[in-house]
Amino acid sequence: TYEMLSKGDAFGVFQLESSGMRDLLKKMKPEKIDHLVALLALYRPGPLGSGMVDDFVKRMRDPRLIKYDHPELEPSLKETYGVILYQEQVMRIVSDLAGFTLAQADSLRRAIGKKIPEVMAKEKKSFIDGATKRGVKEKIAEKVWEQIDYFSGYGFNKSHSTAYAAVSYQTAYLKAHYPVEFMTALLTSEMNNTDKIVQYIEACKKMGIEVLPPAVNESYNEFTCVGKHIRFGLAAIKNVGGVAIESIIASRTKDGPFKNFFEFVQRVDLRVCNRKVLESLIKCGAFDEWNLHRSQLMAVLDGALEMGSSLQKDRNRGQMSFFESDGTRDAFHDESGTIPDIPEWPENQCLAYERELIGFYVSSHPLSKHTKILKNYASATSATLPEFSHQAEATMGGIIDQLKEILTKKGDKMAFLTLQDLSGSCEVVVFPSVYKEVVSLMQKDQLVFVRGKVDARDDNPKILADEIVPLDEVPKRFPRMVAINLKTAGLSPDTLKDIRKILLRHKGSVPVYISLSDPKGRRTILDSGDNLKVETSDALFEELEQLLGENSVKIRS
Repeated sequence: TYEMLSKGDAFGVFQLESSGMRDLLKKMKPEKIDHLVALLALYRPGPLGSGMVDDFVKRMRDPRLIKYDHPELEPSLKETYGVILYQEQVMRIVSDLAGFTLAQADSLRRAIGKKIPEVMAKEKKSFIDGATKRGVKEKIAEKVWEQIDYFSGYGFNKSHSTAYAAVSYQTAYLKAHYPVEFMTALLTSEMNNTDKIVQYIEACKKMGIEVLPPAVNESYNEFTCVGKHIRFGLAAIKNVGGVAIESIIASRTKDGPFKNFFEFVQRVDLRVCNRKVLESLIKCGAFDEWNLHRSQLMAVLDGALEMGSSLQKDRNRGQMSFFESDGTRDAFHDESGTIPDIPEWPENQCLAYERELIGFYVSSHPLSKHTKILKNYASATSATLPEFSHQAEATMGGIIDQLKEILTKKGDKMAFLTLQDLSGSCEVVVFPSVYKEVVSLMQKDQLVFVRGKVDARDDNPKILADEIVPLDEVPKRFPRMVAINLKTAGLSPDTLKDIRKILLRHKGSVPVYISLSDPKGRRTILDSGDNLKVETSDALFEELEQLLGENSVKIRS
């Protein structure tokens, strides 16, 4: 389970796909489903901030640390190493120690959930009285109640957590053992969510699974498995309606694969597969398998449509052309000699058409050439931005997908950008003071790197830009220090020793700073000292990320 869930991008349902959860999984090293159940209950702001996570992980590693204030607590708390974690545990504790009936215990559970002081005070008296009558020392009873009262802010329903853990484990298992099928289903489930599709396509690339553009000879409505690859569905293409897709699939099913573009226009119903449909199919690469440039197909499109329409009208009138006189389906007008010898469109134009018609890039991505810059210098992606606290500093690289420029009341220009990266997209606000410095970069399809503050007040966080530079200039402007980001929850002292060993193997001149973030968002920066300056390299980053997890190491200014 540990191997499966902690490789860096597990897509377990609910919370198992967050980077913080992956970090905690690696520290915890779960060995059974009960550990996942506990993990999902622990990974919430309350428990993370209370120190419960540290207590749980330490006791899990070292059973000598487990202690019970009263022997009657062991049956209730043994599975969670003496830590009160679930509401059901509270119900059993008050029943075992104080003789509460199940109805009384459930009443206490509801009171804990609503945090009503008057009710809690009344229940405390009932608990203390009941426990002392059953031979529990009043001091011990008081201490146990303090734990229950403290727990009231962090408790979770075990039945809920168990259901989440079961589904998370099942999806992790499917992803590990049937990755192509799993990712195909995942992509299909989010066909109408562009940001999720972008994120999952990038995940497929990391897993070594190629997501192929739509193809008239292989695509169906939705995403499908094609060997070890995933093929885009035709329904994802704008202007290609369901009736046109049905015509393509029906012809392919009845008479076999299409042999070339001209046979395609003679076989499909051109009343539904009209010029607009064919133009969209060409521009997104659905005919690429025949090794013709998209520019060439667009050049012959009108002629091919005229020829195909004429033949179909003859068929409908009961006439047959000379080429079809033998009655075989292999006979068709081959117009390949009419294809002009012209170059393909520039790559950026091909990609722009893909994005226009599918909503994102498929065959390639303008950011693909800059993945190392994004990995080493950007502290955030559109997927991880929600994990940042309000007003935290973040850096992010991407392509300007949409641009809206406005005038303020004072008459100054500012802009709202939709910045797309390899994980999705987010909004960037460029106020007048920054805008006037970067006006030349305010263009659609421009590759940029943004540094700013996170505005997390809304459901969809945005970046308020302080600085924007061209993406390819980032290495010249930012290589000042290596930042290692660690979360204190479940952190082992051995991890710091291992970090030191790696740094010593890569001595150089770049200073290293270690950032420790506690569950409440407080951060402490540790200077590693002059003797731990390093030479930045791919090998250094790979060793550190193998130990600490993805995106744990960045180059900062």
